[in-house]
Amino acid sequence: MLEMNQTPKFRRVQHGYTSGARSLAGRSVTSLARTRVTPNVLTTTGVSLCLAAAVLVPFENHGKLLFFWLSAGVFVVGSVLDILDGALARVGGKSTPFGAFIDSTTDRVGEGAMLAAIALVFSRHGEDWAVVVAVAAVIGSFLVSYTRARAEALGLSGTVGLGSRAERVVVITAGLVFAPWGGLPWAIVLLAATAWLTVVQRILHVRKQLLHGGTNVDQR
Repeated sequence: MLEMNQTPKFRRVQHGYTSGARSLAGRSVTSLARTRVTPNVLTTTGVSLCLAAAVLVPFENHGKLLFFWLSAGVFVVGSVLDILDGALARVGGKSTPFGAFIDSTTDRVGEGAMLAAIALVFSRHGEDWAVVVAVAAVIGSFLVSYTRARAEALGLSGTVGLGSRAERVVVITAGLVFAPWGGLPWAIVLLAATAWLTVVQRILHVRKQLLHGGTNVDQR
């Protein structure tokens, strides 16, 4: 079987922009860390904005350019706050297990709501095939996070793959920006494909670790 894993070059590129984004986020919240603002406040604000962005999407029938672009902007801001909450927790020494749990949970809420809103738009326009792809994208996106969490619960690494949350946010935002010109369905196709590819990569990566002496405890 061909192992669908990342090349060392790709890993270096991905690690580079991930580390760069975290470093930038850390510098951005240095002043904020001295205030009483908590990571949970940023988490709540971020998911609220993502939900607001999802609510805006179905209004595209009142003005595609206005509402698709407005939802894209609100979604980006909400997603950036989702990055900053983790940075604030690290820089300000405010990290807690419950905060990390809430952060991870609300990520799924915001992203799921946005994809549900996009599926509603597809359904309205009679694009049944795109609705199916959007559902596949939701399942795939959730499984990307689940496979990582499950791997880490077994004491293994589960971070390989292209379809992490940061990349999914970029694809969704790009799809909304180009939605007035028919780009949204193809962005969701790309999202679903990369998400499911990442799920397969993580499964194979965990299997490889187990074959090379990793823990093999079944904790179902």
